Amino acid sequence: MKSTGYQNYGWRGRWLGWRNTMLGSPRFQRFAQSIPLLRPIARRRARALFDLVAGFTYSQILAACIETGLLDLLAEGPRDSASVALRLDLPIAGAERLLRGAAALGLVERLRGGWALGSDGAALRGNRGIGEMIAHHHLLYADLADPVALLRRGGGGGALSRHWHYAEAAGQGDSADVAGYSRLMAASQPLVAAQALDAYPLHRHRRLLDVGGGEGAFLSAVAARHDRLRLGLFDLPAVAARATQAFESAGLGGRTDVFGGDFLRDPLPTGYDIISLIRVLHDHDDAPAFALLRQIHAALPPGGTVLIAEPMARTPGAEPAGDAYFGFYLLAMGSGRPRSAGEIRAMLRAAGFVASRVRRTAMPLTTRVIVARRQ
Repeated sequence: MKSTGYQNYGWRGRWLGWRNTMLGSPRFQRFAQSIPLLRPIARRRARALFDLVAGFTYSQILAACIETGLLDLLAEGPRDSASVALRLDLPIAGAERLLRGAAALGLVERLRGGWALGSDGAALRGNRGIGEMIAHHHLLYADLADPVALLRRGGGGGALSRHWHYAEAAGQGDSADVAGYSRLMAASQPLVAAQALDAYPLHRHRRLLDVGGGEGAFLSAVAARHDRLRLGLFDLPAVAARATQAFESAGLGGRTDVFGGDFLRDPLPTGYDIISLIRVLHDHDDAPAFALLRQIHAALPPGGTVLIAEPMARTPGAEPAGDAYFGFYLLAMGSGRPRSAGEIRAMLRAAGFVASRVRRTAMPLTTRVIVARRQ
């Protein structure tokens, strides 16, 4: 590899040119592997590169564990290979291949000639939302079978965008249309809700409107912590109908108001001193996202607050989750992009909000929180 051209980008460009020339040299790679002090670094980099190459296979092993119910089965107690094969309706050779692969990934582990649930498998079962996402990843993988074609057509047009076509088609759809996507959002909300509420307690507010609130998972979490807060939800009519049923079943019908509409076309309800967007902003391209912030600004009273919680791009220590995973997930979905905290705060300023702040969360990989105030 030649470093030609790097000199035009200052000292860091020259450094990158030299570094990439060295790392791309087979002679340097052999040298690094032969030096005891450099060997652990070389091995870690080789493992990281191999994991990048093999990541799709790992994710498919995980998908097989979810689809067959292997992790749920081993959560009942250890089993031998024959028992696993019988319960999963797999040949013994197939069950053992899956078990060995899952063990290599930490999802299961060997136990006296049998198999037990592994530490990562146990953690995964504790978050139902992750399981729901894995279960529908076959749609994403179908779209990513030809990633260059996806990039060239500008996103959408595939299996994942059809999964939520009701939202693309002028915000309409019936209960059957929205059921799958609403279920996924409801299952994956609890962790996000807990982090958002830990980061920004709501005790000083009186009325909260959750825009794009789905079936009400976030508001249900709010209700469990704040029994005096009046709650409102705004979403597409078919989604709002499902939220109404969920609130009634949970005994929250008396303290919630549910509004059906399209937040990109219809005015938002007023009378709320805080409006939340929980994993909503990144689902929309820049123009509609900015229009939504302007809608919220118009609906809030002076001094009102907007609360935004979602995974964000360029999060220190979690960069792949933003522009890699969610970047391509949203591209396949046909709408939206991950934004950095700085980009969101700039949009808030342009929409008329002031005093925006990033609030600390326990797991920024999945959730970051920004609050801002209307003057």
